[in-house]
Amino acid sequence: MLHTRRGKELREFCKSAEDYTGHGAIRFYYELPLFVGVNKECTDFSTPGNFPPTIVESIKSGEFRGLGIAIELLTATTQRAYNEAVAPAWKAYNEAAATVQKAYNEARATAWKAYNEATAPVWKAYNEAAATAFWDLFAIPENRKKEWRNNDNR
Repeated sequence: MLHTRRGKELREFCKSAEDYTGHGAIRFYYELPLFVGVNKECTDFSTPGNFPPTIVESIKSGEFRGLGIAIELLTATTQRAYNEAVAPAWKAYNEAAATVQKAYNEARATAWKAYNEATAPVWKAYNEAAATAFWDLFAIPENRKKEWRNNDNR
């Protein structure tokens, strides 16, 4: 799909690779009229009826290969086979991510502590100033919304 003449035009049309699967890019690539169908991302693959016929045929023929995965297009048995096939890669990813996540959490905790220490005094001053300004203004009945001006609590 992306290696065709139209695919080259699509690459020029999109701002990033993430845009390739957006509804705007798909409308552009397939030259779908702007005011036909629903102009939003569709993530409900439960029925081909959620997509224009040309998109259904393109999905079925494999033209969307490399643009994402919609596991719900597979039968339950095939989904299990898919999950088994990707399990080793998923495990390796999770192990690598866990190491990086730990380092990230430590750095984030240090940064968050420094942020709180730096902003605590001015945050306290802001809250005091805000409370004073609010209650000083609210004390004058004319500054209140009409419902809050009278004294009968109704």
